Amino acid sequence: MKILGITGSSGAGKTTVCSILKEKYNVYIIDADKTAKELAKKGSSYLKAIVEHFGKEIIDEDGELKRKKLAKLIYENDDKRNTLNELTFQYVVKEIKEEIRRNNNRSIIVIDAPLLFESNLNNICDLVIGIIANEENKIHRICSRDNISEEIAEKRLKIQKNNNYIKEKSDYIIYNNSTIKNLEKEIEEIKLNGKQVFYKD
Repeated sequence: MKILGITGSSGAGKTTVCSILKEKYNVYIIDADKTAKELAKKGSSYLKAIVEHFGKEIIDEDGELKRKKLAKLIYENDDKRNTLNELTFQYVVKEIKEEIRRNNNRSIIVIDAPLLFESNLNNICDLVIGIIANEENKIHRICSRDNISEEIAEKRLKIQKNNNYIKEKSDYIIYNNSTIKNLEKEIEEIKLNGKQVFYKD
């Protein structure tokens, strides 16, 4: 079994790359953001820990997490963002490792995580693939996906690791500034120890 990490800033195209890997190569994907959302459901230990640090106003009358309110808080406050990241790493990393153990019969498992390096999940990966895109493309994708203004998208990107950081830390870089066809070609060219990583069964 090979464990691969995919990372990059918001709007770079991690989800698109993972969709190609799943549909074209039947690769098993672990989405760190989705894992966090699942763990933050009503009554969970993770949600209780979030409430302890951010207050009861962070949950609605049904006991569910107010995600937009929490997002606004962490994007505007470095300390609160760091606090949430520490909580997330504590709960989500453990769950991701358990999911890997449950799926140890897979030939390739990909961890899709924007904070792959910060959470130290890169340490369990055989190869880390960084997804890079120019600022204009990232802003456009974020605005279209989240229905927000360019100003808010730019603010989000400013607090994330930039392209140079991703380039320096990753083993392999995919440039996602063109077509899906070109993206698929870049994926086909990824190699580990001189051997092609992704191939059709």
